[in-house]
Amino acid sequence: MRDRAPIGWVLYDDSCGFCRRWVPFWAKTLRKRGFDIAPLQSDWVTRSLKVPDVDLLLDLRLLLADGRQVRGADVYRHVMRRIWWAYPLYALSVAPLLRLVFDRAYRTFADNRHRVSRACGLPASGAGAVRRAPRS
Repeated sequence: MRDRAPIGWVLYDDSCGFCRRWVPFWAKTLRKRGFDIAPLQSDWVTRSLKVPDVDLLLDLRLLLADGRQVRGADVYRHVMRRIWWAYPLYALSVAPLLRLVFDRAYRTFADNRHRVSRACGLPASGAGAVRRAPRS
């Protein structure tokens, strides 16, 4: 168990079967780096982000402890930069041409994540969402 407050929260769409499966799968790795996870649909998240409902679920988000927000492909970069074995992927993702490829791949997947979830048979219900406040 970690003694310190998280440095940030990786926020995912709990209505996406892929997201519901894979973000919690990586929770232990993320927590070792100081990040916690939470569904974007959590009450405390929607209050903290102050993002219009129409925009809330468009992207994976990272809410940092100081209130700054990171979204989309930059969330992956922010996290990969802090994991030694993922650092080479981070380095590739910031190379000039590969940055565009990484961003396009992220956007394409994000826009089609519900289709991917259905194709993979991953449940899309948000009924089991954890709705708890962040740990201090």
